[in-house]
Amino acid sequence: MVAPFLGPRVRERLAGLGVGYLDLTGNVRLVAAQPGLFIADRGVDRNPSRESRSARSLKGAKAGRIVRTLCDSLPPLGTRELAKRTRTDPGYVSRILALLDREDLITREPRGPVIDCDWRGLIRRWAGECSSFAARRVSSYLAPRGLQAVLERLRETGIRYAVTGSVAAATVAPVAASRLLACYVDDADRAAGSLDLRPTEGGANVLLLAPFDAVVYERTRERDGVTFAAVSQVAADLLGSPGRGPAEAQALMQWMGEHERDWRS
Repeated sequence: MVAPFLGPRVRERLAGLGVGYLDLTGNVRLVAAQPGLFIADRGVDRNPSRESRSARSLKGAKAGRIVRTLCDSLPPLGTRELAKRTRTDPGYVSRILALLDREDLITREPRGPVIDCDWRGLIRRWAGECSSFAARRVSSYLAPRGLQAVLERLRETGIRYAVTGSVAAATVAPVAASRLLACYVDDADRAAGSLDLRPTEGGANVLLLAPFDAVVYERTRERDGVTFAAVSQVAADLLGSPGRGPAEAQALMQWMGEHERDWRS
């Protein structure tokens, strides 16, 4: 296949089908058995010739709400319905959908609704641009009595919160014992006082995250009196976290694929 531009997801699918490709930005993959030939190179991952009003990324609160809604909701989903659910204007929703359509992350009827969503690819795409673990969003603390004591205090606290990361993933797809608790809160100082946490620059076992948008508190689930973020949010957070986070995200997304009706509606 030859085209002016082929996005990462399209290239991945073509390679999986054994189809060679070439675009004008330098992305190329050509394989032949006779004579033996393998040529592969990478150009750019973003279309340099997009129209100025086209969506260019999934950064920002509005895009995050759209991504979460597409992942968490069963299709079909029309532009206006998405705009209503995400409290976003239809024009912006349309531009985000056009971006996702170009990257083969959604399937749309001609001039119609979204009828399918590659939620795995969409979560990865979103996590690749937006991380809740960026330094400006994270406050590090030490829980001197351990994570179990923090969970017990969360059951009794009156603050708004949503546990994410390894501890949240372990409730459905445990990989190893969790040594770090990540939690969305609106006010880190207030939450630290309520949870008996000590600020620290090293050796933290609790991270308090500033939410990029209130959507992190939507579709939460409760287990043993503790509120956990939606699994789609947890998966994205783990993919953007250090250490074994990506491996835990993979295990979680495997569970999500096997239990799709449990978290999408």
